[in-house]
Amino acid sequence: MSTATAAPAAASAVLDAVREGRTHLVPGLVKPLTAAERRALVPELTTLRREIRGWDWSRRSEYERIRPGLLVAGAGCHTGAAAAASWIAARDLWDTRESVNGILIDVLAARDPAWLGDLAHRLAARTATVESQYRLIRELLLRAPDDCPAPTGDAFVHAWARQMAHRGHGGSTGTLRLALHAEPYVRELVPRLFETAETAVALHWYGAPGAPGCWPAELAALAAQGTVERRMLLDGCLARLLRGGRPAGLTFFTDLLGVLEPTEDEQAERTADWMALAADAHSPLAGHAQQVLAGLFEAGRLPAERLAEMSAAVLFRPEKKLVRAQLVLLGKALRRERDDRSVLLPAVAAAFGHADTALQERALKLVAAHLRPEDDDLRTELAFQADLLSPVHRRAAADLLGAVADAVADGTPYTETLPPAPVRRRLDSAAQLSVAETVELVAALVKSRRPTTEEFETAFDALVRHAHRDRAELGVALRPALADRPWIGDGGYHADPEWLQGLELVAATVMGHIRFYDLRAGRGLRDDRSGRDCAHTAMAGVTGARLYEAAARILADPLPFLLATPTWDTGSLEPSDLVERLAAYGRLGVEPEPADFGQALLRVRRDPEAAPAAAALGTPEGARLAAWLTGAGEPPRTVRRVEEPAPPRPGWWGGRMRESVRRIVVDTEERPVLSRDFPAPFHRLGRAFNGGSADPCYHWEGRELAQLAVLPEDRETQAVMLLPELTACAAVEERGAGQRLSRLAEMGGPAGPVLHLAVATGLGARHAEDRLAAVDALLVLAARGELGAATLGQDLAELLALGTVKPNRLADALRTAAGTGAYATTWAVLAGALPALLADGGLRGAGEVLAVAAECVEACGAAGPEPAGLSAVAGRGGSSQLVAQAGRLRTALATAGV
Repeated sequence: MSTATAAPAAASAVLDAVREGRTHLVPGLVKPLTAAERRALVPELTTLRREIRGWDWSRRSEYERIRPGLLVAGAGCHTGAAAAASWIAARDLWDTRESVNGILIDVLAARDPAWLGDLAHRLAARTATVESQYRLIRELLLRAPDDCPAPTGDAFVHAWARQMAHRGHGGSTGTLRLALHAEPYVRELVPRLFETAETAVALHWYGAPGAPGCWPAELAALAAQGTVERRMLLDGCLARLLRGGRPAGLTFFTDLLGVLEPTEDEQAERTADWMALAADAHSPLAGHAQQVLAGLFEAGRLPAERLAEMSAAVLFRPEKKLVRAQLVLLGKALRRERDDRSVLLPAVAAAFGHADTALQERALKLVAAHLRPEDDDLRTELAFQADLLSPVHRRAAADLLGAVADAVADGTPYTETLPPAPVRRRLDSAAQLSVAETVELVAALVKSRRPTTEEFETAFDALVRHAHRDRAELGVALRPALADRPWIGDGGYHADPEWLQGLELVAATVMGHIRFYDLRAGRGLRDDRSGRDCAHTAMAGVTGARLYEAAARILADPLPFLLATPTWDTGSLEPSDLVERLAAYGRLGVEPEPADFGQALLRVRRDPEAAPAAAALGTPEGARLAAWLTGAGEPPRTVRRVEEPAPPRPGWWGGRMRESVRRIVVDTEERPVLSRDFPAPFHRLGRAFNGGSADPCYHWEGRELAQLAVLPEDRETQAVMLLPELTACAAVEERGAGQRLSRLAEMGGPAGPVLHLAVATGLGARHAEDRLAAVDALLVLAARGELGAATLGQDLAELLALGTVKPNRLADALRTAAGTGAYATTWAVLAGALPALLADGGLRGAGEVLAVAAECVEACGAAGPEPAGLSAVAGRGGSSQLVAQAGRLRTALATAGV
């Protein structure tokens, strides 16, 4: 047989082995081929890869049989390292089975060692796949030249650390110590553990830091033996701690520092690093740095200038424990060397601006103890800083330091500062979007889990409009943009609409992948009673019904545009816009779809003055709109009650809150108009909502903000639905509901008692981001003139008495609100809440709330009667924060306006 005949036969044998799934034969068939023959085989392998990648799930088993052999054959036939790495790392080809690793090494082993090292580095540079291909990379490195360095990319370093940890926990090579000692790249890779963007997860896989076989102990042992530099470990730990991050992610570095036990000289050499940590690190780490610096001070290694520099930063921190400790350290320094007072006393004055007036008082006393009569220049400097003191201490500061600016007594009237009220923004008109712009927006939203109301509604209306004008053109434009979607197949493949979310359903219909029968029989138009009290599912059902309707009309008689597209970014629809759209439908002879028109009614701003124009349309929809605007659209009545803890409900993950706390719940009455005049998917919204006994809430996450636009003119009903989640955020470990509360405050409809209750509950949320969102809602209502401060205060009083809202969390939230300049608003809210806080001698943590109240009264000069119970607490005697702040508030109220 000639060579020309043998080459095609060999290539055919390789392809046959691949197609038949005989992967183990591939190396033996590829290795005899010349470089030219291998290159000639690559296009055929690429064609086969493209072919199997287009197969649907019905041929999945055949695909899995072919893939390993195709991977090995391509790796062996590509002659360039870059091309081979791209082929091996391809997600559609890679196989994680160890047997494939061995076969790959077999087919590559005869290559030049330098080429293998190049391939290893290229594979290691691929972040997405380096973890699964680590063993292959290591095998390639073992066959590379001796001078080939180890890859040092973050992903490879993380994989290396994981492998070391695995080998050190029962692997064939024994402990982590043996694994590290046998590792040829340890000198290169250990320093990289401190430099990667994220800490390697495997570094946290240990128990006691100093125990043999644990990462901190073994790295310290390597330093003791000289394998790695001790200085590098110390500097690496401090550098990583200075970068910051979550405390749990920094534990390894603090533990390693503890095991290394830096000497006094090593600590003094890194004084600047310890000072930076004391200033900016999280509280436990800052406390440790403070102790290190205190030790250096005791040893005479921390000059007064450095101590003052450190103090200026530490005294600015909110943690009272750190501030107290720093003031103690400053007192020691002032007693040790009184001549340092010109440097240290201005540092002490940094505490004058602390939120805790007790710490202000301690700093002022420290200044008084060490200031001398002849210190005129120092007294002037301190007098300037005393302007930061609370009014309660300014008189004492004036007696000590001389003239002090007094914002309360200088005659300047107080001015409340509120953020500007949010301005509604009109949605961009979908009619102005071209086909290309529509396709771009739809493609982005199909792949997004958190679409906004504006994005979704604009894209939805644009799809409908372009499908009405030229469905074929739109379908052609959509196909390349959505080519990666799994429902796009060859020929006449039809997708199941129940597996498609949002605009993907409409896009698939435009492209011919959805049948009319499936849409009309679809779940989007049925009254599914599962999860009957889940507000998210109920509102998602309304949106789903509109999508199904529009998609069905695209296949039958496309709508020219949608009726329910909002006017404003909040989701609200102006009645004049809806009247105009209904008139256009009448001129075109188009029959409105029931779900789209139903959503339009729920969104329309209820303005009775627009009712005559609606009635003048002379259509059934016009008559319904007129009735809706004049009374039929009123939200359901609500009933508020306190629910006692219920017996445990085994097997329900959400039962913990109901079993453990008394809480305020709000129920709604039925809304018959939704069950009578609206399509089935709206019926859930018309049922009575039981805020205390709702079933577990199961729904798709990520679309909750967009769902608020289903009822944008009914904040009260939405607040009823949101209240159980807000209560869970305050009472247990839940989080995330605050974001919707903040958005809800910006929407339309009355700001009634349930919305105020929701804001009050959010102010006591466990997590800071939810409390901040509730503060934002409070300020939005205040800026819009919708805040009932007395109502909100009464709600807080009840929630405090029930234990739903904790005083320390409330203090944090209201301190934030006051800090924006809304002192009078914050005090107006607190005035109604304080009696409950002071009942029975005061709740635990009440002192913090009283401090906020006193600060507000001092800032705005509010006058008025004392809250009930304040005098009793203030006159109780003692030095607790509760008594001190009660006295401060009482004094501020007595002197307000004087």
